[in-house]
Amino acid sequence: MPPHCDSLDGPVVRAARAALAAGDADLVLSYVPAAGEDEVRAAFGRVLPLQASGGEAAAVAQLWFFETVVRIHRAGEGASYTGLKPAGLDVGPVIPLAEKAVESGDGEPVRRLLADELRAELADRLRRVGQLAAAKDASLPAARAHVQAMLGFQVYAHHVLQAIHAAPHEHG
Repeated sequence: MPPHCDSLDGPVVRAARAALAAGDADLVLSYVPAAGEDEVRAAFGRVLPLQASGGEAAAVAQLWFFETVVRIHRAGEGASYTGLKPAGLDVGPVIPLAEKAVESGDGEPVRRLLADELRAELADRLRRVGQLAAAKDASLPAARAHVQAMLGFQVYAHHVLQAIHAAPHEHG
C-alpha cells in the first residue's frame, strides 16, 4: 500500500485534525475499529486540554494523537504501524484520482487509468511470453524461461482477478 493512511496529509490525520479543531472525537472514530475506540477517546481527552495552551506542548500532543489514531487504524487493517510519514509523499496516480472519485461520484477517470495500465501490462507480459516461445526449442534453459513467463502471465492474470473481487479495503 502506498503511504497514504499513515501520512500527515492522509485521510486519517485529516480526520484527527478535524476532530481536534471541532473538539469532537466522533469525527475521527470512523477511521478506527470499534476495539480501538476507547483508546482513541482517552487520547483525545488528554490532548484536547493541551490544545488551548498552544505552542510546543500543543504541537507535541497533536502529533502524539495523530500517531495514536494512525497506529490503531493500521492495526484495524491488519497492517503494521511504522510511524507517521511526512506530508507530500508520492502516492502514485490512482490514489488522488480515487479520492476525487469519492468526492464527485465519478469513477470514470479511475477506471480509465486502471484499464490503460492493465492493458499495457498484459500486452508487455504476453509479448514476452511470445518472444520466449519462439526460442523455447533451442535449449532447456530457453524452454524453462518460456514456461516461467507463461506461468507468470497466468498467475498475474489470476492475481489481478482476485484483486478485482477482493473485499473492500482488504490488505495483503
